[in-house]
Amino acid sequence: MAITLTAPRTVPGSQVLAYGAARGDLVVPNDDLVGPIDSSDEWIRQRTGIVTRTRASTEVGVKDLSLTAAQEAIERSGIDLETLDAIIVSTISFPYPTPSLATPLAGELGRPDVIAYDISAACAGFAYGIGQADSLIRSGARNVLVIGAEKLSDFVSPTDRSISFLLGDGAGAAVVGPSDTPRIGPTVWGSDGDHWDTIRMTGSSIDFRDGKSEWPTLEQDGRTVFRWAVWHTAKKIREMLELSGIGIEDVDVFVPHQANMRIIDELAKRLKPPEDVVIGRDIAETGNTSAASIPLATHRLLEEGAAKSGDLLVQFGFGAGLAYAGQVLVLP
Repeated sequence: MAITLTAPRTVPGSQVLAYGAARGDLVVPNDDLVGPIDSSDEWIRQRTGIVTRTRASTEVGVKDLSLTAAQEAIERSGIDLETLDAIIVSTISFPYPTPSLATPLAGELGRPDVIAYDISAACAGFAYGIGQADSLIRSGARNVLVIGAEKLSDFVSPTDRSISFLLGDGAGAAVVGPSDTPRIGPTVWGSDGDHWDTIRMTGSSIDFRDGKSEWPTLEQDGRTVFRWAVWHTAKKIREMLELSGIGIEDVDVFVPHQANMRIIDELAKRLKPPEDVVIGRDIAETGNTSAASIPLATHRLLEEGAAKSGDLLVQFGFGAGLAYAGQVLVLP
């Protein structure tokens, strides 16, 4: 006997309803970091565009940052908390392999029975989360909370000259809900697993336990990452624009992952957006916060009035993996 199953409720599209943000409570200028790497404030500014970065105190964890950002996003979205059906957290710095960071957050937010899971896609993670939230909404979820959150200061070596001085701590969140017309375009995403070790850890927790390595910290092949990010990301953003049915001339706001100001500038040069396009440059004051960088930069632009409701935003994340993901979306 043939059985026909009931299909999930579907809606035409999804939209971002609101953002929330939390940055580390400590402002760390370049001068505080230059000694161990035998460098200078000028060298860091010229190579990265970073003037300061925010880092969290010892007693402030990645869960605390996530909760603050999530609460702001939920409050600003105006949704009934009972309609929140899923929580997706992108992070590489939650210190526990299991359970996911999303599950205790669900309890603290008052929704302990929702879909809750983490993504490990590093700097592409927030855009991965938005892509998954869009799919969940289209297949029946009422509202989805997406969080990018990192406390990368727990995984830096003061003497590392490749990445440690880039990194900061923070969390950004967005509530995604249904829309009568699509306000989040198709996600372009993938990875380059042939070069997975271009951004890596110096060891594993097992190596550390067995005395085979020091505490694992982040490091990268900077030149390789720069070339890959500029060439590959520009190509994928053009593909994303085409899939979304728009041209670069239609873009109002451009927020790439806040990896390095030189990468941001080079991407803008290659893509040639309108002269009045607003470009996220949160890295100058916040540093590179991996999965949190795109929502933090977007939140700042909205708060400062540089971006506004109804603007067309291009966001694109790229980093360890080498994973990438992005969307075109309409700002709330």
